[in-house]
Amino acid sequence: MKYPGQFSFHVAKRNNKPYQRQAASIPLISLPLSLSLTLQMDMISENENECDVTNLPVVSKKLPKQHFKVCFCFKRIFKHRIYEPPEDIKKLFERYSENGTMTVEHLQRFLIEVQEESNASKDSAQAIFNSLKHLNVFPRKGLSFEAFYRYLLSDRNSAIRRVVHQDMQAPLAHYFIFTSHNSYLTGNQLSSDCSEVPIIAALKKGVKVIELDLWPNDREDGVEVRHGGTLTRPVELIKCLKAIKDNAFSVSDYPVVITFEDHLTPDLQSIVAQMVTKTFGELLYRSESHLKEFPSPESLKKKILISTKPPKELHEASSSAKDETWNVNGEHEEVASHDRDDPTGEENAVPQYKNLIAIHAGKPKGGKDIWAIDPNKVRRLSLSEQELEDAVYTRGTDIVRFTQKNLLRVYPKGLRFDSSNYDPMLGWMHGAQMVAFNMQGYGKYLWIMQGMFRANGGCGYVKKPDFLLEVTPSDEVFDPANNIPPIQKILKVKVYLGEGWHSDFRHTHFDRFSPPDFFVRVGIDGVPDDKVMEQTKAIEDEWLPVWNEEFEFKLRVPELAILRIEILEYDTSGKHDFGGQTCLPVSELRTAPSSFRAIFTSFHKIGYALGSHHRRRFTKC
Repeated sequence: MKYPGQFSFHVAKRNNKPYQRQAASIPLISLPLSLSLTLQMDMISENENECDVTNLPVVSKKLPKQHFKVCFCFKRIFKHRIYEPPEDIKKLFERYSENGTMTVEHLQRFLIEVQEESNASKDSAQAIFNSLKHLNVFPRKGLSFEAFYRYLLSDRNSAIRRVVHQDMQAPLAHYFIFTSHNSYLTGNQLSSDCSEVPIIAALKKGVKVIELDLWPNDREDGVEVRHGGTLTRPVELIKCLKAIKDNAFSVSDYPVVITFEDHLTPDLQSIVAQMVTKTFGELLYRSESHLKEFPSPESLKKKILISTKPPKELHEASSSAKDETWNVNGEHEEVASHDRDDPTGEENAVPQYKNLIAIHAGKPKGGKDIWAIDPNKVRRLSLSEQELEDAVYTRGTDIVRFTQKNLLRVYPKGLRFDSSNYDPMLGWMHGAQMVAFNMQGYGKYLWIMQGMFRANGGCGYVKKPDFLLEVTPSDEVFDPANNIPPIQKILKVKVYLGEGWHSDFRHTHFDRFSPPDFFVRVGIDGVPDDKVMEQTKAIEDEWLPVWNEEFEFKLRVPELAILRIEILEYDTSGKHDFGGQTCLPVSELRTAPSSFRAIFTSFHKIGYALGSHHRRRFTKC
């Protein structure tokens, strides 16, 4: 069986357990990094993929002396080292240049032989030349060493692929989908404003599932979006719909799903139906009957899908609104009795509203098993993070089997009043497609989520690993609790140098009396056996730190592994200052044996990473 990523692996049964993967030899992924980071706070970033090579460091640049006042009367003066590119890069340039100049032909050969871009053409090399011609270090006949170095540190040399490359013809249930929770909230879950602005921001970040809570307005003659049972200030539904229409495909043409949490009367449902139909027009996807299988992302390009529970009669809608309350544990009851299929209700439903629904949501009626699979129709099921945690102990394989055909949405528990998030890995390990996150905040789990969806060109859809989709001849599926395989890959990371903070921050930003003491934390987030974090030593009093440290990570499930890099400024109190971060899917890393690649942070400027590697032969199996 072939798994996504650069290498393929053997799949074997052992002790009659499915998907115990064994490798005849362990592939080595080498990504020694020379980090040159130009960073700013993550929350204000919107252009993380852009790189202006004009502002890259000048080769052999020496920073000016810096003066720090101490006790009003004295000054501390710090000299800084001369900034030099790694020796490996100089040797590479010498090998692929002549008389100090790299021609288009030289660059093409470099791309093919070093970067292992087998399809690199003379035209693609020329395109790189053209992107650098405006630099004052660009000679007419080719690339100088400095221009070549700036190319290596640009987004044209990204460590991950920037294009959609996965199969997009499979049903929607075969993909992880970038999903937001309470997409309209600007801040916390209790008292912040509701607005179309965070919806626009989410869509521009690549989110493909938007959630809207629909409620009657104060006069009960219109529809507004707000978080029920809280003090959040509402926004008109029409503003949210127009924002979605205008920005749905700003990142990719793949479909956008809108999930409605509906608390409306039939009259208001009719208004919503007219509003949605008029706003989206031909963009709206309609299904003539209940789907037996979800369409593919490819077939749904430039389409908007509505997902909600089938409408009920007036008194049922009213009672369901009352169910949207806070329970005794502080949990926000997002589903309650409102999350049951009701054929009787459907018969009395507003036809126009019912016809909007492309993805039916709900649990089976009559207390039936929520993981039951209907061969004649597919559906979406919603669970809180706590409900999922409870379910996986006894129903892990049932969840995996359910998500092979149906959609599972997981949302934050109600106690997260501050709009924080949870670990998405549990949902992904069990095949949950829609792991819904609060996008308005920041923090480790949101960074991991963003890292996962940098895969596949950042289009918002990431193909699930094959082991989550297959069924053995004996009708067994992957068991996340018992089928974690032995080591499949080894990732080697070398953290070399850092650069850029001096141009973004005042010289006293990190320390009042001296330059910063930067160190790097690098590690893996993934299945429990793969999670680990290591760190470099802190380089004292230096804006241009050189760490030159190497780390090795043994991965059992590389398909779900996320490479995490954090830059911190050391403080003796233990409260280290934040200097930047990035997360990248390991399966997407372009890791040719001796290649050099750039890694970008999730900030308005960029972080660089250059790779070289210790030669070590291995067999691809």
